[in-house]
Amino acid sequence: MPDGFTNPPPQRDRDALRRSLLSTSPRMLVPTVELKSCCAGAQEPAAACCGGAGKRRPDFLLWGSLAIFLVGIGLHLFFSGVPQWVHLFGHTCHELLAKTWWGLLAGIVAVAIIGRVPKELVAAALGRGGSMSGLARAVGAGVLLDLCNHGILMVGMSLYKRGASLGQTLAFLIASPWNSLSLTLILAALIGWKWVLIFIVLSMVVALITGWLADRLVGAGKLPPNPNSIDLPKNYRAWPAVREVGHSLRPSWENYRRLLREGLAGSRMVLRWVLFGFVLTAAIRALVPLEIFQHYFGPGLMGLLLTLGATTVIEVCSEGSSPIAADLLTRAHAPGNAFVFLMAGAATDYTEIASLRETTGSWKATLAMPLLTVPQILLIGWLIQSGG
Repeated sequence: MPDGFTNPPPQRDRDALRRSLLSTSPRMLVPTVELKSCCAGAQEPAAACCGGAGKRRPDFLLWGSLAIFLVGIGLHLFFSGVPQWVHLFGHTCHELLAKTWWGLLAGIVAVAIIGRVPKELVAAALGRGGSMSGLARAVGAGVLLDLCNHGILMVGMSLYKRGASLGQTLAFLIASPWNSLSLTLILAALIGWKWVLIFIVLSMVVALITGWLADRLVGAGKLPPNPNSIDLPKNYRAWPAVREVGHSLRPSWENYRRLLREGLAGSRMVLRWVLFGFVLTAAIRALVPLEIFQHYFGPGLMGLLLTLGATTVIEVCSEGSSPIAADLLTRAHAPGNAFVFLMAGAATDYTEIASLRETTGSWKATLAMPLLTVPQILLIGWLIQSGG
């Protein structure tokens, strides 16, 4: 044995050691261990846990787009003696804000509420991913939800994060941007109920086919599955979860503030691309007159292709797309072009493309939307043109 144990200390030394230990704070008796920094090997940015030890890089796209957008609004409101293109840029920024603020705000609130909904409840509401009933529910939700396309985009990304399949997410986005109740009434006043009902039914068909194809490709391993998807436990009861969500939304100013914070945090990724899309739209409208496009939007295959190109380049909010589509139908006598303008605008919207890429993390899943929908839209538009 070691020497220290062969010759024990004298009794007086042992008594002194005992008194020292008894007078020591209990915290001092805890064995010391090496505490690793929360930043070591952390998945999240260092600033999230280390109080600025490693600061997160500024979101230049978000803040830069917001700054340019606000400058444009300021030019519209406070400066009149500016060049025409600058005036048009500012006017477009102000118009986009005036037409979409309610949809963006509603989308932020919806994102906050969906964030408090358990994934199991979302799965129960939307049905099983990959099934026709689940796709039909997603399409119905897209048609009935009264939001502009930018608000719908926030909701769609939240549904994907809560477990909706890729097919359900795409079907929801494609069916919804201009099919809300308010815009349906506006469009009906411009072109009549006959064409509105035809367009709604055809858009639902495109959404269902696209969602079905996307889910089949996911099942075949050609597209990545949603990593957030879950399987509902047996005998799952939705009503207790509904009550719990309702309890978490009880009215109070503090709760409203938390909802706003949660909604802004959950919508930040989408807001970044929405603001960028607003700035790009304003720049295109300021530098490329819309009359140039409208001159070539007549009936025929070339008109359809030019319409597709125009609606891809010019991002128009849902409120703005309805009057343009009505003008294509009534003045250019091209109902097929009107359908292509409404539908392809949603399928090729670069705000949706960028948001889908960031949400799914896959270019394959992102590009599936335009690749699956555009051929259908062009075919239906050509058939409408031929039969009209």
